[in-house]
Amino acid sequence: MPKLLLLDIDGTLLDSHKKLPASAKEALEQARLNGHDLAIATGRGPFMITKILKELNIDTYITFNGQYIVHKGQAIHKEAIDSSTLNDIFEYAEQRNHPIVFMNEKKMVSSIDFHPDIDESIKTLKMPHPEVHKDFHLNNEVYQALVFCEKEEEQQYHDTFKQVDFVRWHRVSCDITPKGGTKASGIENLIRATGHSIEETIAFGDGLNDLQMMDIAGYSVAMENGHEETKKRASYVTDHVDNDGLAKAFKHLKLI
Repeated sequence: MPKLLLLDIDGTLLDSHKKLPASAKEALEQARLNGHDLAIATGRGPFMITKILKELNIDTYITFNGQYIVHKGQAIHKEAIDSSTLNDIFEYAEQRNHPIVFMNEKKMVSSIDFHPDIDESIKTLKMPHPEVHKDFHLNNEVYQALVFCEKEEEQQYHDTFKQVDFVRWHRVSCDITPKGGTKASGIENLIRATGHSIEETIAFGDGLNDLQMMDIAGYSVAMENGHEETKKRASYVTDHVDNDGLAKAFKHLKLI
């Protein structure tokens, strides 16, 4: 029975040096030859994954944790953050000296010229500090934003802005997405387009933004390097991403 394989990028496909292990590439190519469909499911934006999509020849992906979905090269679902809500968050954050980064499918821009927190977290994605465009959110659809604050400063955002979700992905940064917009809702939108059933999906991930995806998928695999909560919820825990974890999982599941 052909499966739809949903692959997170950072810490799942890419190792701790942000490189794609040769074993993972080989496993994916073999799985495809065996009739399985490959899709990316990531918190990143489309413009941040063009290199890996090209390298793996994948044209189906869930990005921005479910807000922007493409099937066979065509956008099939887009959900922007409400612009007035986003402006309220922007003003609230500005009063607290918390910069914001706005993202659409093509690029990311910053509310501030340079900030060390933006620099630190965006560098982990191997991306340069974004250019400044303070009013970007007023004239453009924004599918995901980032607010830069430390963990102990985060709760006020949850309390004040109930109509969006804040998910921490870095020491100094939280994703902002429309309420309930997750990789899980992305999967539901995607399987309608691919014709797969939920039972035929296998999710591979490592982070907290993979939890709902793992809960909804027919079967789920967490990487050994993953968050403890993610490993607890997964159907199966494979080896570390740096130790051929993905290829080993594919073998274990008889996908290859």
